Amino acid sequence: MKKFITIALAIVSVSCQSKNKGQGITASENLQANKEGQTTMDNRKTETAIFAGGCFWCTEAFFTDLKGVEKVVSGYIGGKTENPTYKEVCSGYTGHAEAIKITFNPEEVAYEDLLEIFFATHDPTTLNRQGADVGTQYRSEIFYTTEGQKAAAENFIKLLTDQNIYERKIVTKVTKASTFYPAEDYHQDYYAQNPNQPYCAAVITPKLEKLKKNYKSKLKQ
Repeated sequence: MKKFITIALAIVSVSCQSKNKGQGITASENLQANKEGQTTMDNRKTETAIFAGGCFWCTEAFFTDLKGVEKVVSGYIGGKTENPTYKEVCSGYTGHAEAIKITFNPEEVAYEDLLEIFFATHDPTTLNRQGADVGTQYRSEIFYTTEGQKAAAENFIKLLTDQNIYERKIVTKVTKASTFYPAEDYHQDYYAQNPNQPYCAAVITPKLEKLKKNYKSKLKQ
């Protein structure tokens, strides 16, 4: 993990440089990307990032306290059923993934920083599985909302692969975002409200403590 974090930081530096140069995307494409993925909140530009990386109780907890993150919503995306319920998604028949939608200020936290946290907090080499959670709803997938995000995600995965960070092949998909359905109310801020729940205490807390230790500078005060 230490090796991964060190190299990931270098990757972020490279990715940010590429982003500043436009990542090979034309000015008109960048303008369209901004229209598609950015909104204004209290006169601040915000962008949306959507990640699926296992149980959304976990992923939500990892991003909530990051600087620049305005809001994190747990939900479902990538399936064929409209307005799916948690029970339906857990069946695996709807095709949805448990995911989080992050509203962030790109002037305070770069999309590449979010990618770094995403890859540092789940295993992107296990197909349709994260630990004991098994099923397509627990797949690793990045749902991009702009062409810039697509390029950044693909570049990040390529750099991780070229550096041989993982012994196995990265299976994370990069897919254009479709309709995101917020999960039921009791799933929102689940860890914050239920830190002593057995799953939270055994699985999320240890990962969260490690995250806070390794990324202290990126967290809100």
